[in-house]
Amino acid sequence: MNTQAKDLWDRIIKNHSKLGVKGEEVLNLQPGATAEEFQLIEKTLNLILPEEMKSFYSIYNGQDWTFGVEPIVRNLTLSPISEIIENWKFLQEEFDPDDLFPDIEYGVDVKPMLWNRNWIPIAENGGGDYLCLDTDPTEEGVVGQVLYFWHDWGDRTTDAKGLFKFIEICLTSFSGCEENDSDI
Repeated sequence: MNTQAKDLWDRIIKNHSKLGVKGEEVLNLQPGATAEEFQLIEKTLNLILPEEMKSFYSIYNGQDWTFGVEPIVRNLTLSPISEIIENWKFLQEEFDPDDLFPDIEYGVDVKPMLWNRNWIPIAENGGGDYLCLDTDPTEEGVVGQVLYFWHDWGDRTTDAKGLFKFIEICLTSFSGCEENDSDI
């Protein structure tokens, strides 16, 4: 088990623990993903998962969202692997991967596409926006970099160089909810 992933989970759980209620319950965390689930997602998405994702998901396989469940960080619910697959399939059907939009702001590390089939939508806000891991960056990018896919806003820039760094930024910022662009 990756100790960095375990440490991040411990901090997330501690931040969500309340008097008499454990963070695991408030977050409605699901048991860690199995080897079969990792194989299924890699086969379905036809890509290799970033190691940070595997380490993180091997401890808890996302959240089972129901009314009252708190977001893991910012306003995001961490999707279990089964939901990642469903969301990815939905996005594949919704967007032509060859569509380029000149009014979208792209970072130099993100390929200029409305949707890239090699983005893994690991978390969502319930409004059609997804936090994605990019497994197909430009030469200036890093495999596993984190970006938001906004359904109604053309920003396709990275928020962090990896999942662990993104979570660290969220945990060290005010209430885990504020934007922090430094040291991404």
